[in-house]
Amino acid sequence: MSTMTISMRLPRSEVGRLERLAKELGIERPTFLKRALQRGTADLMFERACQAYRDGEATLSHAAEIAGISLREMILKMRHMDLELNYGVDDLARDLEA
Repeated sequence: MSTMTISMRLPRSEVGRLERLAKELGIERPTFLKRALQRGTADLMFERACQAYRDGEATLSHAAEIAGISLREMILKMRHMDLELNYGVDDLARDLEA
């Protein structure tokens, strides 16, 4: 896998919080930052997918693709968050065509 280096500026207080948590978890800072970024990205992708589904821009299957997760995982996460699932026969037919 190809990698890239990125840099960013953060307030000292935020850096302190990140370093304290990494230390508490026993994880080196670079590893901790990678995990935090991956989790944050996954959360943002899921939020975007839910918004697209709520707005009618995406079927449930397409929302799962946007989130980068399986349809089953999408349904489970949405239920866990008490998000309404409007999934009928027409939605199933569209998902099967895709």
